[in-house]
Amino acid sequence: MFINQPFDSFLGFRYDRLSDDRVRVTLPVQDLYVNSSGVIHGGIISSLADVAMSNLVPADEEGVQQMVTVDLGVSFLRGATGGSLRAEAEIVKHGRTLVHAACTVYDEEDRAVATAKGVFFRK
Repeated sequence: MFINQPFDSFLGFRYDRLSDDRVRVTLPVQDLYVNSSGVIHGGIISSLADVAMSNLVPADEEGVQQMVTVDLGVSFLRGATGGSLRAEAEIVKHGRTLVHAACTVYDEEDRAVATAKGVFFRK
């Protein structure tokens, strides 16, 4: 089960569970997401990575997330353009209360546009 929250629905995220420790989240890009430099805003890319990693631990039956972000770092590799972005996240270490995760965000030409690392508190 994936997290059910209005922000994710508003942005139009689509989710796929690839394995117990891997998730893919796809974002259809809207004109609203493009900044004045003509590339997709870094905040949108950061949100995509954060949401992908937050969904690594499945939500409960009502769609309530089971992890919250403690630390998030994003490195931008190139300006992102195009009609969609894809985030692929995986668990790096699953501790008793903290989950360490990594994510790569790709453009529709399968080029990496950003990498992210996060630490999440398991509720």
